[in-house]
Amino acid sequence: MANSAIEAFENRRSQYAIGKDIPLDQDATAELIQKAVKLAPTSFNSQSSRAVILFGEHHDRFWQIVLDTLREIVPADAFAPTEKKIASFAAGAGTVLFFEDQDVVKSLQEKFPLYADNFPVWSEHATGIAQFAVWTALSDANIGASLQHYNPIIDEAVAKEWDLPATWTLRAQMPFGSHEGEFGEKTFMDDSERFRVFA
Repeated sequence: MANSAIEAFENRRSQYAIGKDIPLDQDATAELIQKAVKLAPTSFNSQSSRAVILFGEHHDRFWQIVLDTLREIVPADAFAPTEKKIASFAAGAGTVLFFEDQDVVKSLQEKFPLYADNFPVWSEHATGIAQFAVWTALSDANIGASLQHYNPIIDEAVAKEWDLPATWTLRAQMPFGSHEGEFGEKTFMDDSERFRVFA
């Protein structure tokens, strides 16, 4: 049975070989990302997800921050592969930084104390859904992307560089760009190990 949503999910893959020649201009790309985040569902309609979209020198600066931070942690004799990896992300057209606003989480905890322990968990659900929504939307626009996690070691530098609210917690980074390579092979475990269907 054909299903356009499932086809979009199948086409979404991790693309690590990215370039700057994407099919959309910056305004259209930013609008696409914003709409994907906006339409991603959240518990209690909390809308706790935040996104910072970086192009041009801002994109370059972000990956320089990551590189500089890692240089202080990774041993010098093992740094070359790390530097190569970061360069591959910097080669893209832009980066989306995904955040969760803790003010929203705390407000909901105060308003609905019965569910207080759940709201941080549901916030993590929200960011995951937002990330998947953006990734799938980019893929559908023929833009490659991957999901990275250099937080929390870069959090302070990122917040300072772009003057972001202290309540925004960085959760993931998504470099994106034109497809400059083939996808790696994707394998799946046996369905019997993952699913139970009762009818």
